[in-house]
Amino acid sequence: MRMPRGGRLFLATCLGSLLVLVLYFQSITKPEPGVKNGSRPGKSRRSPLQALYNGEQLELLAAQRSLQGRRELLEQACLSHTRKRRVLAPEDLKHLIVDDKHSLIYCYVPKVACTNWKRVLMVLTSDGRYTDPLAIPANEAHIVGNLRTLSEFSVPEINQRLRSYLKFIFVREPFERLVSAYRNKFTRHYNTAFHKRYGTKIIRRHRLNPEPEALQRGHNVSFHEFVQYLVDPRTQREEPLNEHWERVHSLCHPCLIHYDVVGKYETLEQDAQAVLKLAGVEGTLKFPTSGKSTRTDGDMSARFFKQISPLYQKKLFNMYRMDFLLFNYSTPEYLRTQ
Repeated sequence: MRMPRGGRLFLATCLGSLLVLVLYFQSITKPEPGVKNGSRPGKSRRSPLQALYNGEQLELLAAQRSLQGRRELLEQACLSHTRKRRVLAPEDLKHLIVDDKHSLIYCYVPKVACTNWKRVLMVLTSDGRYTDPLAIPANEAHIVGNLRTLSEFSVPEINQRLRSYLKFIFVREPFERLVSAYRNKFTRHYNTAFHKRYGTKIIRRHRLNPEPEALQRGHNVSFHEFVQYLVDPRTQREEPLNEHWERVHSLCHPCLIHYDVVGKYETLEQDAQAVLKLAGVEGTLKFPTSGKSTRTDGDMSARFFKQISPLYQKKLFNMYRMDFLLFNYSTPEYLRTQ
């Protein structure tokens, strides 16, 4: 089977006190002969990466063809729409969660089932402490330190894992993800930390004659004000975007890191099953299904975007344009950019 081109970390240099990692594009190869499960001694089972590229699990063939198509589309989009190779710092690898036991690397994207994926990885890495993903409280799944990230390893360890582990990512239609983030962080009364941290700033900067209570609590940000905040040039000059509305390509660097599996929120159940099957745990672990009755979809996003002028719709689309292009999402029909 022809293997897609991908990235490999090979060169590490020091710039002052900052360790930077240079990622080169070249053909990724199958795990070396005789090397089992990411070159870790004492392991004899076939690694997820070998299972994917050897294609020996016949029941996976249909899923593999779909996943391969997405990988190829992503690679073509990267070649078409990116010009410069950039330098990655350890900070850039903080969203890549590592499961050494099953040779997996997962780049988590907020508002794309990342809570459930973190729960699953906590089960996989816990050595029996956890057995049921849904028994893990959502807030516990997000505690820093419960899962290891690639940024915590040495450069040689990072290189070895990127070469031999199955790297996967799950993505979502960009504006549905954005509306979902707004609804979760600004319309839920319990998210007072987000209201204080971001809502007060948004209201102060983008609302005419705000009431004192709104300035103090930041609890009633409108979607229009949220969009104004996002496209305001001052926003990204002052600090990085919050991960819940940061672009996927900025969180996971898919044109620099070769992802073997690109799952989609729209086909979450079957794509998650394919990953668990590749990891060899489909018989013992099931990916949690969402019980939400008001999931953010295209129709709901269209209703929210009716509040937004064509000028701001265009600015917002330009901001998220790379996510649309890289992950093969069409421009929404409801968008008015003229």
